[in-house]
Amino acid sequence: MSPELPLILGLSLATALPRLAPALLGDRFRPPKALHRWLDAVPFAALGALIFPGILNADPTTPWVGVAAGAAALLASWLRAPAYGAALAAVLAAALAQALAQALI
Repeated sequence: MSPELPLILGLSLATALPRLAPALLGDRFRPPKALHRWLDAVPFAALGALIFPGILNADPTTPWVGVAAGAAALLASWLRAPAYGAALAAVLAAALAQALAQALI
């Protein structure tokens, strides 16, 4: 038996159990309210973890351009703009910050 096989089987089980649990448990298990709120926040946390490094690395020479774009998107989202509005705000802020960076250099 190869040494990787137990690792592959263990990882397969670790990904299969959370997917099968709702089907197997059905309506017999109701998570506590606190756990439900925590689970509702997981997709947003994962999305933030994926987006944040991109914000910091958007322009390696002037990282504050990405921060300005991220802040504009965050503000637009906080003001309940639609997704395309937040994206447009980020693009405009990045273009403005890039132009300002070029003018200062």
